[in-house]
Amino acid sequence: MADVTDATFATEVVERSHAVAVVVDLWAPWCGPCKTLGPILEQVVAATNGAVELAKVNVDDNPQTAQAFQVQSIPAVYAMRDGKVVDGFIGAQGEAAVAEFVQRLIPTEQESEVEALVAAGDEASLRRALELDADHEGAVVGLADLLVADGRGDEALDLLERIPETPEVRRIAALARTGPEAADNGDVEARLDNLLGRVKADPDARQEFVDLLEIMGSDDPRTSVYRRRLTTQLY
Repeated sequence: MADVTDATFATEVVERSHAVAVVVDLWAPWCGPCKTLGPILEQVVAATNGAVELAKVNVDDNPQTAQAFQVQSIPAVYAMRDGKVVDGFIGAQGEAAVAEFVQRLIPTEQESEVEALVAAGDEASLRRALELDADHEGAVVGLADLLVADGRGDEALDLLERIPETPEVRRIAALARTGPEAADNGDVEARLDNLLGRVKADPDARQEFVDLLEIMGSDDPRTSVYRRRLTTQLY
């Protein structure tokens, strides 16, 4: 169990949830039902022997976290895995209901095997993980990244279609289309400048331009500059 604050929430809950399911207990000292539920949560989570972890957030002292969950009443309990809310309930619950809620968060043997294979990270392990869970985001992203580096971009693009689009998915897809060497190309500005005059009439040039911006990433100050230039050119 950990007492989590606005300042530590990202590390102790969001990042931690990529390794283990985290139950977030949103409570306050004045809340009577919270005092009933809290010890039950602590007992049930402790019984998982680390398979699930508990993070307690005092909403009076940590309004940003409470706002992020759009809390309207407490106690409010949410379960997070892989940085996302996957389950939750509002109000005090009995021990049986809490135990059922927590039990759903404990990985099955197959889920544990998949996670171990993804952590191994080699192509054979990732392919085996996808045999067990065809749409596992981590396995798809990991394998697609390896395929792109090996020059098998078309296979990577087909694979990425299995999962929702995220910034990382867009980056790998862009590398698959442009070639992995695009990430290390010191002449990227010259390449963008060359493409800029063709983006309006040539869909392939426009896609390559956008792909290069994805590869550069939002942290690169040149990305926003060239996005504005693209918008000006198109409209």
